[in-house]
Amino acid sequence: MKNMNQLMRQAKKMQEELLKAQEALGEQVVEGSAGGGAVKISMNGHKEVTSVVISPDVVTPDDVEMLQDLVLAAFQDALGKVNEMTESTMGKYTKGMNIPGLF
Repeated sequence: MKNMNQLMRQAKKMQEELLKAQEALGEQVVEGSAGGGAVKISMNGHKEVTSVVISPDVVTPDDVEMLQDLVLAAFQDALGKVNEMTESTMGKYTKGMNIPGLF
């Protein structure tokens, strides 16, 4: 029973560390961009968009499709950076485990 108690303490400690790491991810912000910085999207570690900046130079009523493509590319860039940040931060705890809903 002593080993079980020790295992439970270790599991609780790991859970607390995971929660702290998840909270810290929410405070970190990355920026994705497209079109040489014409469109910038900021996203926190919880994959929430925190800001969108669009240069007036790319706002052309005759070419809405290009602006849509730039916004999509900037979003995907930001999301990729968040995924890398999340893997880097949480990977040391999960070591390749796939835990649904963790991040």
